[in-house]
Amino acid sequence: QVQLVESGGGLVQAGGSLRLSCAVSGRTFSSYVIAWFRQAPGKEREFVARISRAGGSASYADFVKGRFTISRDNAKNTVYLQMNSLKPEDTAVYYCAADPSYSSQARSYDYWGQGTQVTVSS
Repeated sequence: QVQLVESGGGLVQAGGSLRLSCAVSGRTFSSYVIAWFRQAPGKEREFVARISRAGGSASYADFVKGRFTISRDNAKNTVYLQMNSLKPEDTAVYYCAADPSYSSQARSYDYWGQGTQVTVSS
């Protein structure tokens, strides 16, 4: 069993930055692809970013390209999402998820954190 705990969410002004962390515990952290998803009010949960097992490859949703960066530190069993130039429309609950596969679909992921709230004010 894999457990994930998100942290770093909060309230930030538009244009500001925030760094989310996802701490992963369980067997063989480096075996899992880690992804970030978000769910905003009135919307379906959507893919934000994913990173490969070794951290050498990353993919992003179009709406965050150039603003968000995903990274992982396997020595610390932690994945990060650096969010810059935040917009009010980025307001959502952000979740990290783990799965052996490399996917942008939520249904592909077996393990999920509880989420962390990100609120961006105008």
